[in-house]
Amino acid sequence: MDEERAGRLVSSLRARGVLAHLAHLGVYQCGVQIVLIGGGEAIWDIDAVMGLRAEVVQDGVLVGFVPHVRGSEEFTEEQLVQTIATARYDKEGLHPPADTATGPEGTGGEGTGLPYRGAGPALPQRRRRGLRLPRWPRRPG
Repeated sequence: MDEERAGRLVSSLRARGVLAHLAHLGVYQCGVQIVLIGGGEAIWDIDAVMGLRAEVVQDGVLVGFVPHVRGSEEFTEEQLVQTIATARYDKEGLHPPADTATGPEGTGGEGTGLPYRGAGPALPQRRRRGLRLPRWPRRPG
């Protein structure tokens, strides 16, 4: 989202008592950063294709994702503020990152098709060669 819209959302969230800040995500892309009480932060972003989504990070490590809100692509700013302010950030309310999920048959859980570490076919290992120096003829003597 653009900086102006993110700024309006941050102002509205602060008026509700939410610890919100403007997060610069890219060159012309901004989001809303929510400081969580138990430590960590949630970074919210919205676009026309993927809708409203958030990543929850603690100590620089991705903890999980807030589930996608259906129909959020067409929400008004008040609806966005309401959704962000009432989101659940506990373990039950988050989706785990794909690489830490454990599921059957090498999936990220319940047939999502997301791989986790150690899944997939074994790739051939390349032999590591030592440093090879050219062999020059030795000088006599």
